[in-house]
Amino acid sequence: MARTDLEPITIYWRPQVPNPTKIVIILEELGLPYRGEFIEHEDLKKPVFENVNPNGRVPAINDPNTKLTLWESGAIVTYLIDTYDTSHTLTYTTIPEKYLLIQWQHFQSTGHGPYLGQAAWFLMFHPEPVEPANARYIAETNRVVKVLDTWLEGKEWLVGDKCTYADLSFVAWNAAIDFFMKGRPKEEWDPQTKYPNFARWQKSMLARPSVQKASSLAKVEDVHH
Repeated sequence: MARTDLEPITIYWRPQVPNPTKIVIILEELGLPYRGEFIEHEDLKKPVFENVNPNGRVPAINDPNTKLTLWESGAIVTYLIDTYDTSHTLTYTTIPEKYLLIQWQHFQSTGHGPYLGQAAWFLMFHPEPVEPANARYIAETNRVVKVLDTWLEGKEWLVGDKCTYADLSFVAWNAAIDFFMKGRPKEEWDPQTKYPNFARWQKSMLARPSVQKASSLAKVEDVHH
């Protein structure tokens, strides 16, 4: 249930896009009230939205409770956790766990999402095939997934004994892999066989109500809590 002592946080959003989905998951997990502000693709680079995010990308948020406007999904997650996860449901304050969470969050933002985004672009949206780029980003997708699979050997979660914001930062981008690798041969993408720890971890996160809701949103009127 959403907290009633707070005004809704506005999330600038587009449907079925991993980084905005990442923020909705955290909002849901923390029980924070929020509302969606849908940004048309052609408006991302217009002054009306660049006044919110000069980089012209979603997500961004405006929190009327603290009068803060913020962009970059990793920064938004950090802010929401630091400000509203007062019971430390999704985080740790102990060392080394606190810094291991930051490590994995940074890996997701800089070494995971960008490679998967490039893979999606070249495999699905580039106007003509570029086979060297396809090969590079398929290989990089497998490489970063192998990093996670290797770390998760003998572990349920990335850090400690609970699902944290670091784990949940990965789930929407992980889900995108099956979308852009659909129909590729098994030697290029076979997570159940090649990366069983990763596959189990991802399945556990997909079962969470927050992830199911955030992944199902298709219309702006659905984006609320």
